[in-house]
Amino acid sequence: MLTHNPPDGVAPAQGYSHVVMGEGRLVVISGQVALDEKGNVVGEGDPAAQARQVFENLERCLAAGEATFADVAKLTFYVTDIGFLPAVRAARDAHVDTKHPPASTAVQVTALVRPELLIEVEALAIIPW
Repeated sequence: MLTHNPPDGVAPAQGYSHVVMGEGRLVVISGQVALDEKGNVVGEGDPAAQARQVFENLERCLAAGEATFADVAKLTFYVTDIGFLPAVRAARDAHVDTKHPPASTAVQVTALVRPELLIEVEALAIIPW
């Protein structure tokens, strides 16, 4: 079980938690992009469609690690345009507990591994012993 511990003296978080703790087995998920199971880009030019595919891929990867989104302690978002964050947040909110969201970081990058990809998300999960 994860514990969300808001720190004193830090501005309140909106949509993420500053501190998430847990005890158990760590599951590390590599950055996921909007590729389907055959390696085709999903939603070219559409950040909302890409964000949905990214979170579907994350869900599959978490399952392979015997985890769920309830076990996710941290998400890191890489976007080629910071304006894509609303689409990322909508996809995230469809999968996580919005009352106790994971810690997160969002970074705008110049490019991802393929030019048609707009969003990449990696996850850290902790599965209780």
